[in-house]
Amino acid sequence: MKIKEIIVVEGRDDTVAIKRSVDADTIETNGSAVNEETIEKVKLAQKTRGVIIFTDPDYPGQRIRNIVSERVPGCKHAFLDKEEARPKNGKGIGVEHASIASIQKALKDVKQEWMGAAMEISQEDLIVARLIGDSKAKSRRERIGKLLKIGYANGKQLHKRLQMFQISKEDFIRAVEQINKEEKGSC
Repeated sequence: MKIKEIIVVEGRDDTVAIKRSVDADTIETNGSAVNEETIEKVKLAQKTRGVIIFTDPDYPGQRIRNIVSERVPGCKHAFLDKEEARPKNGKGIGVEHASIASIQKALKDVKQEWMGAAMEISQEDLIVARLIGDSKAKSRRERIGKLLKIGYANGKQLHKRLQMFQISKEDFIRAVEQINKEEKGSC
């Protein structure tokens, strides 16, 4: 599988995992303090080939994703679930621990960022769907992130991601119905 875009990853181990899984070039941020030189490389990559941000599904990974996305508009995003990014033994979480199949699937399901789009899904919809302000909100957000392939987000970030990736109201409702069905089945 050949990837045209340049993939932004956190470090060398992530690059090794990506290259083991697909034919692609990477830019490494080398930590969550993304420096100006790295931002300039990403800007150039975005102009010439496009960029996919593929960071770890944890707080530092989300921070890097936000910094790069804010400074370089129009990036694409690939997401892994936390379960896919855990090592078989030991601690930590990261792209470097994911299987070849998980990395390939995440890159196949890449989402394009769209800013300034009309918002189909309101904050009220998130409350009604029990994605914010509910005792099960966090687990429901984890599940909807997985179903819609947009990764986990807190309540505030979820609303922003739904808009950024132009998730339709129909897809949102289908995912919420799926979660409700799963919860009823587990009772």
